[in-house]
Amino acid sequence: MKIPKRLKPLVEDGLIHDVTSRLMSGKEADIFVVRCGDQIRCAKVYKDAMKRSFKKAAQYQEGRKVRSGRRARAMEKRSNYGRQQQEEIWQNAEVDALSRLAQAGVRVPETFGCVDGVLLMELVTDEEGDVAPRLGDVMMSEEHAIEDYTLMMHYMKLMLCAGIVHGDLSEFNVLVDEEGPVIIDLPQAVDAAANNNAEEMFARDVNNMRRYYGEFAPSLLHTQYAKEMWALFAEGKLSPNSKLTGEFEDDGDDADVDAVLEDIKAVMREEEERQERIRSAEEDD
Repeated sequence: MKIPKRLKPLVEDGLIHDVTSRLMSGKEADIFVVRCGDQIRCAKVYKDAMKRSFKKAAQYQEGRKVRSGRRARAMEKRSNYGRQQQEEIWQNAEVDALSRLAQAGVRVPETFGCVDGVLLMELVTDEEGDVAPRLGDVMMSEEHAIEDYTLMMHYMKLMLCAGIVHGDLSEFNVLVDEEGPVIIDLPQAVDAAANNNAEEMFARDVNNMRRYYGEFAPSLLHTQYAKEMWALFAEGKLSPNSKLTGEFEDDGDDADVDAVLEDIKAVMREEEERQERIRSAEEDD
């Protein structure tokens, strides 16, 4: 295929030898299948901020550290330099998160560098060598669902121990190969300890997984891993070796009506966002 403009510098520098196909076009990035030497990989081309449509980006950027005072001031003023730095931070957030999660034992794609807004990384494939399907496209038995859900909760625990919350986890950004789920798409990953929205995002991520796997194994719908893990994390007691039960008992205080209403609204928002992701995925296909 014709080499996309954003990939030409990497081809000229010998980092990419051939562009095989466009894998998908999303709201935040375009993904291409590329050949690097004798290896088939994928190139994630981040879209400019003006072309992205990621909702509530400010919530995800809260807590991200900017070491240079000049950079911070430029970002606050939204100058050209500041926007450029904001883009760099957005892109580097995914590289950093993927690296930290891989070290923590979470299955994520291996990365090979980010150059000029293009992230080179492993192409996750199935046992036939084809691009691995998204979790949302996979059918499974009840036994298989319970097994993969248990593994996913283990990954969520390791992520939280590493101080990272995905922030947008659903069946549309998990791939499935012969060894099980692989978590992808982390440019919006947040710092669990520094972002005021981290607890809500973590609960949404975990409960999205519960909802999906629960379609195949209804017993999973009663688990409370989000509350259990966050309570341990908040108390400084969560570790990679923590034994989880999926059970959690509230402290028995009187119900907070306002909080309940907010929870209901949050669930409604999540469902609206899920339906929007489904429509977007169908349009991409």
